[in-house]
Amino acid sequence: MTSETPSGKSPQTLKPFTAAKKLGVHLPATPESFQTSPVTREQFAELTANPPEWLAELRRTGPHPRPVVAQKLGVTISGLARAGVDDALTTDQIHALLEEMPQWLVTERANLAEVRDEELRVKERDAGRAVLRAEREAAEQAEQERRGL
Repeated sequence: MTSETPSGKSPQTLKPFTAAKKLGVHLPATPESFQTSPVTREQFAELTANPPEWLAELRRTGPHPRPVVAQKLGVTISGLARAGVDDALTTDQIHALLEEMPQWLVTERANLAEVRDEELRVKERDAGRAVLRAEREAAEQAEQERRGL
């Protein structure tokens, strides 16, 4: 018996790597059955809505993939790479780093804060320019209407 849908099409599946990435877990830490089988969209939705104990435990204690580690430490993935942190870390290891606050972590957090501040400044500048542009266009439109064009 095949796993086809009523319309006769095979269901869409995610590769285990993609499913793990979307779930925010480190693939090698997942059960072997998860690592070796494609995940259907329905299975993925069920994992998201009702995570099994292994998934809940991985999310709680890790090991966590680099994007999650970076987020929890308040740095970028590039910052992790510059610091030589290439491995997945557990929640306890992340907490230890936050307590220890090594110099690389202080530097990378400051770098990220500067980048976010600059992004905000540029966004505000662009919003201000858009307001000025709209005002100028409205004034030009009013002047054209006044002239009867």
